[in-house]
Amino acid sequence: MMSRFGEHVTKHKRALASALTLAVAIGVAGATLPGSTATTATAAESPTTTDDSRLHDLLRRLTTVDGAPGALAEVRDQRGSTVLTSGVGNVRSEEPVHRDSRFRIGSMTKMFTATAVLQLVGERQVDLDAPVERYLPGVVRGHGNDGREITVRQLLQHTSGLPDFLDYLKPQEVIEDPLARHDPRDLVDTALEHPPVFEPGSDWGYSNTGYLLAGMIIERVTGHTYGEVIRERIIEPLRLRETFVPRDAEIPRPRPRGYAQPGEDAPLLDITRVDPSVGGAAGGMISSGTDVNRFLDALLRGDLLRPAQLREMMTTRSTGSADGRAYGLGLETRKLPGGDRYWGHTGDFLGYETMAAATVDGRGATVMVNLGPGGSDAQSDDIEAAVRTALSEGRPAARR
Repeated sequence: MMSRFGEHVTKHKRALASALTLAVAIGVAGATLPGSTATTATAAESPTTTDDSRLHDLLRRLTTVDGAPGALAEVRDQRGSTVLTSGVGNVRSEEPVHRDSRFRIGSMTKMFTATAVLQLVGERQVDLDAPVERYLPGVVRGHGNDGREITVRQLLQHTSGLPDFLDYLKPQEVIEDPLARHDPRDLVDTALEHPPVFEPGSDWGYSNTGYLLAGMIIERVTGHTYGEVIRERIIEPLRLRETFVPRDAEIPRPRPRGYAQPGEDAPLLDITRVDPSVGGAAGGMISSGTDVNRFLDALLRGDLLRPAQLREMMTTRSTGSADGRAYGLGLETRKLPGGDRYWGHTGDFLGYETMAAATVDGRGATVMVNLGPGGSDAQSDDIEAAVRTALSEGRPAARR
């Protein structure tokens, strides 16, 4: 659900790590990597150029030095796509990461949710600059939070000032009962028990609460669940056969098992089965590298949004990050070496950490590891480095 922006995510990861330590103490079953925390890197069989050695090295680093069990990179350009893998998808059986793996994409879900809202904007069913109150009367109230003062645009751009429910959801509750259902209104109400982080529109601050509300707006306007809307408007038209808005805790096979690392010397926890309602429209989806890359390519080519709405989506404001990262409506962006710019999103969900990005000229890359929380800052940095490398340097030769 989270995205890697500043202290918000760091604090949440640390809180989850503490909860995981508690889970070990109360007897949640764990597993250790075979032999050690290092795994043997294996690349998917495909022709490659000598220029892709940096990407291979980063995947190996993710599954050795950084300690993730497995990693996958799916790289796409106009010639086709290639999948590279490293490590294992199951630490007990030592089964390698499958090239067609499905995994929880966390906050990459926000790209889909924002696209659905903007489609409704293009159809004049939603006004970006209308107050949230118009669509969800009386929902955003309490402790200074007021839906009459917050716009739909501010929800999608993280400028609403709404507190993030993840700052107040006790992580041990999720760990101890991963199959528990969470009603989005209850999660929103948890956030609204606390004052705003800032006045609406005056600053930027990542808030999963805003995307739960965006999902609720989709449902109020269309009369269908946000999952049905995403399936009918995005998944089916693009034929994304490995993409789901799940209703239960299972991830369809093939998939790597998801793990968490409670502490440096603690056994890994298998947390593959988690009820997705804890993420909802902010982070509950499942997809694959192939499908995410296809979605981003279609989005940036204008296949999913009318030109006016795509311009709105790609109109950004600074996040205040030292690296110059900016955020549009459900899309984050940053410059690549040479001056090009990528568009995409990061994602964290129990068991997985992911990132996907694409350029307007048709290059795309998705990288996944099956460890989180408990992954190091180096893991997050190397995931981003792998994406940037795939987009800006020599890439594997295409395999169609």
